Amino acid sequence: MKTDLSNSSTKRKSVPSNIKTVPVPTSVITYKLHKLLAQAGLGSRREMEESISSGCVIINGRIAGIGDRVGPEDVVRIGRRTIHLRFGEILPKVILYHKTDGEIVSRNDPKGRPSVFSKMPQLKTSKWVSIGRLDYNTSGLLIFTTDGELANRFMHPRFEVEREYMVRIMGRLTQEQMTLLTTGIQLKDGLVKFDHLSDQGGEGSNHWYRAILKEGKNREIRRIFETMGLLVSRLMRVRFGPINLPPRLKRGQWMEMDEAEIRRLLGLIK
Repeated sequence: MKTDLSNSSTKRKSVPSNIKTVPVPTSVITYKLHKLLAQAGLGSRREMEESISSGCVIINGRIAGIGDRVGPEDVVRIGRRTIHLRFGEILPKVILYHKTDGEIVSRNDPKGRPSVFSKMPQLKTSKWVSIGRLDYNTSGLLIFTTDGELANRFMHPRFEVEREYMVRIMGRLTQEQMTLLTTGIQLKDGLVKFDHLSDQGGEGSNHWYRAILKEGKNREIRRIFETMGLLVSRLMRVRFGPINLPPRLKRGQWMEMDEAEIRRLLGLIK
């Protein structure tokens, strides 16, 4: 949550003679006015900015300006109506994105390949943080947030958050290989294993497996199967921790979690 101990902005506007100008209190935690108005259910943030720009919003007897901030001691009115604002916890934004093959999870790429960040809605005062990554040729669930602490809670190895994938390979694992892959095999960067591995069937030379692990090393799943002499022909993440890839979320599309979903998520990962 961002806080500010400075005064509200003092953008000058003509003030009607019947409105007394009162300075905004200093040395208090303040929040952006348009965000609090939106959280109060008065409209979108953009609509609240437009209301502020039109001179309809009053803070402590003065006309509010774009960028103004308010605290619990401030009185905010729209017309003759006093607005009761909610202070305290400000929830982060969380977006779910269905990544397609052929996209990178990076803002800059010397090769000029398409980036998932180009699909994200624009933010004015913060930036999207990707919770984990997916390879260029891997599709499925990506999670973005404006909260770095939330992202760390998902990604840090000590929290052991599960990642679930659907894996299609050329060929089929033997029972001995499946046992080995859930017991542990040695890669160059350490011992790895699947916490769960199950046969999902297939046709012809292609076979599907559901795999769960609690790590996020580079190309880990592909390298695991390569130790068995098997090529992964398709890889798709379908779950990250408590979040499943929504069936209605089509490839290349994103959806934003609502307040209730975010609060539930924060409660699950504490």
